[in-house]
Amino acid sequence: MQQRSILSQTQQPQRSRQQAQSWQQQRGWLKQGGWQGHDNFQQDSSRNWNSDHRTWSQRGGYGGYYIPQTSFNLYFGRQHFFRFRTAPVMYLGYPRFEYQGTSFLLLDPWPANWSQDWYSADDLYIDYDDGYYLYNSDYPQQRLAITILV
Repeated sequence: MQQRSILSQTQQPQRSRQQAQSWQQQRGWLKQGGWQGHDNFQQDSSRNWNSDHRTWSQRGGYGGYYIPQTSFNLYFGRQHFFRFRTAPVMYLGYPRFEYQGTSFLLLDPWPANWSQDWYSADDLYIDYDDGYYLYNSDYPQQRLAITILV
């Protein structure tokens, strides 16, 4: 799967920061329906994750900024685990976190079957498949859509 995601990313069009920022300001991830923003992180848990979650295809495609391939290969993918040091902070109604000097917005609710402290207790990684997703190594089938904050 890692080989596929690296190849998929190189085939995606690159966007300027301005194009990605415009998509972000328009909240492009909501065009085909998606998880609405909340006031606090604990409200981002989903009791019915299968119906609340949306893939990038279901959202109409990823319109955000892309991580340069050299950085992606060095720091991202299933071989690069990390944990959040603290709970994500809310920004634009979505949880925001940083990894490797890049800010991300978590655009999906986290599944209720994940522990309350999943962000600091579980091994996480970011991978690409038609858009960026945050994975929990304990539940790799439940990927959460994320976007790069520019």
